[in-house]
Amino acid sequence: MVTTMSRSATAADVGRKQHEETILALLPEPGQWGEQDYLWLTNHTNHLVELVDGHIEELPMPTERHQAILVYLFLAFRTLMQSSDGKVYFSPLRLRLRSGNFREPDLILLRSADDPRRQNDYWRGANLVLEVVSPDDPKRDHVDKRADYAQAGIPEYWIVDPQAATIKVLHLDGAHYAEHGVFGRGTTASSGLFADFSVNVDAVLDAD
Repeated sequence: MVTTMSRSATAADVGRKQHEETILALLPEPGQWGEQDYLWLTNHTNHLVELVDGHIEELPMPTERHQAILVYLFLAFRTLMQSSDGKVYFSPLRLRLRSGNFREPDLILLRSADDPRRQNDYWRGANLVLEVVSPDDPKRDHVDKRADYAQAGIPEYWIVDPQAATIKVLHLDGAHYAEHGVFGRGTTASSGLFADFSVNVDAVLDAD
């Protein structure tokens, strides 16, 4: 009985491995991923995945602290949007920045619900994006995505860094971002895009 079960398990493992190898053989090589490949992949996985110039980048699984911060900010921005006919959502929601480049911001916002860039499959642009920095690769949010979002012409970018205990608000100045402000504990982070909007930094970082 044990022998039969062991043989069955071994056969199942071999079959699974062969299936995985077949799927991998059908996938594009690194650097060769196209938009349709990426859209197919993200429609068939629950992983957070981005497309950057032909390469697939898998994002880390959010922690509880990450999610608590994101929920707090989503609710704050959602209250703002309810009074201004805009739309705000949290990840995962695909954002096409340019040809061959898709990101999945932690939070994404459009000032008008009727903005034609708002589409069901993915958004074609945004007025504001926000990232909560993950400790695995802070450069991704502070440098790489800063460049991508600026190139896409997104007017405002918030970087919430729990490790540094700061909220950095960037506004588009020509082709690059300039600092609207870097807000630490004991201060209030404000928006350059929405004059009456601000959040308490301590409340954001200590959200639970």
